[in-house]
Amino acid sequence: MATILGFLACALAIGVAGTYLSRYGDLVARLSGLGGTWIGVVLLAVVTSLPELATGASAVTVGHTPDIAVGDVLGACVFNLLYIVVLDFLVRGESVYTRARQGHILAAGFGVILIGFAGFNILLAGDGPHWAIGHVGAYTPVIVLMYAVAIRTVFRYEAQNRQAAVEEAPRGRTISLRRALLGYAVAAAVVVAAAVALPFFGKALAQQMGWQESFVGTLFVAAATSLPEAVVTVAAVRIGALDMAIGNLFGSNLFNVFILALDDLLYLKGPLLSHVSRVHAVSALSAVMMSGVAVVGLFYRPRLRVFRTVGWASIVLFVFYLLNAYILSLHD
Repeated sequence: MATILGFLACALAIGVAGTYLSRYGDLVARLSGLGGTWIGVVLLAVVTSLPELATGASAVTVGHTPDIAVGDVLGACVFNLLYIVVLDFLVRGESVYTRARQGHILAAGFGVILIGFAGFNILLAGDGPHWAIGHVGAYTPVIVLMYAVAIRTVFRYEAQNRQAAVEEAPRGRTISLRRALLGYAVAAAVVVAAAVALPFFGKALAQQMGWQESFVGTLFVAAATSLPEAVVTVAAVRIGALDMAIGNLFGSNLFNVFILALDDLLYLKGPLLSHVSRVHAVSALSAVMMSGVAVVGLFYRPRLRVFRTVGWASIVLFVFYLLNAYILSLHD
C-alpha cells in the first residue's frame, strides 16, 4: 500500500507541476523568440527525461541491473512515440500531422539515426567483437557526438525559420521573460523531484509481480518514467502549443539515447550494451519503425481520420506498439 500511495503521490505532483511547466515553457518560447519546437526539443525534453537518467544511473551503479537501465530508455522511446496517437486523438478538427510543423521531421530523423545506432550495437555486442575504450563502449563517444550534432542542427534550423517557429496567437496573459523563466524553473524542480522518485516506486511495484528485468524495464518502469512526457505533452496541447508538445516527444527520444552513453560511463563492468539481453533490440527497432511512420505522416500530412478518431499513421503507430509489447511479453 505504501508503494502504491508513493507512486500515486509522485504522479499527482507531476500532473500539477507538468501543467505549469508547459504554460511557462510556452511563454518562454514566445517571449524569447526561440519557438515552441526548440523549447520542446531541448528544455522540456531534458526535464521530462530526467527520470530515465536517474533510473539508469541507479540501475547500473547501486542496483547492478543493466537490463533495467537499457530497457527503461528504449521502452520510454516507444512510449513517447505512442503519445503521438494520444495527441492525434485529443486534437479535434484537423489531424495532428497536418497541424504540426514539418520541421519536426528533422528531430524525428535524428531519432531514427540515434535509436537505430543503439539497436545496431546491442545486436553487434551479442556475437561480434566488443570494441571498447577502457570500460566504455566505442559507441558511447559516437552517441554523444551525434546528439550534439542533432541539437545544433535543430537549433540552426529553428533560427533560420524563426518567424514561422514562433506561434502568433497569444495564449493567456503576458509576463516578463524573467518571471517566465523563474516559473519554469520552479515547475521543473517539482517535476524532477517527483519524477526521480517515481521509478523507484514503479520498480518496487513491478518486481513484486515477479517479472524479468528486461520486461520490467521496458514496459513498467518505462511507463512510469514516461509519465512526465505524457503530462507535459497533454498540457501543452490544451494551451494550444502543439509544436512544443511534439518537439518534447522527439527531443526526449534524442536525450534518452544520450542517457545510454551516460549509463555506459557509470557502468564499470565493461561496455553496457555487452551485458544486456538482445531482446532490447526489438524495442529499438520498434522505435525506429514508429519514428519512420511519424516522419511519413508529418511529410505526407494525411487529412483522413478513421471513424473521425485518429489518422491512419496513428493506427500504424499503435499496432507497432502492441507488437513490441507482445514480443517482449513472450520473453518474460
